[in-house]
Amino acid sequence: MDLRSGTLREFNAATYQATVHLDGSRQTSCAVPVSRAIPQAELVAGRHVGILEFWEGDPTARVVAAVW
Repeated sequence: MDLRSGTLREFNAATYQATVHLDGSRQTSCAVPVSRAIPQAELVAGRHVGILEFWEGDPTARVVAAVW
């Protein structure tokens, strides 16, 4: 398991997924599920996010776990 940081680009409240840019990544953005413990009001574009990556290299094994 790894903890990564990124920047929130947009949030979809219907699916509770965020489009984020991972720090240090060449990829422009990726869709990541968001923990339901994070209130929608906190998920504003431009904020920093903490992403738990359970298996390295598997983009389906990530979740936004923190926002600041």
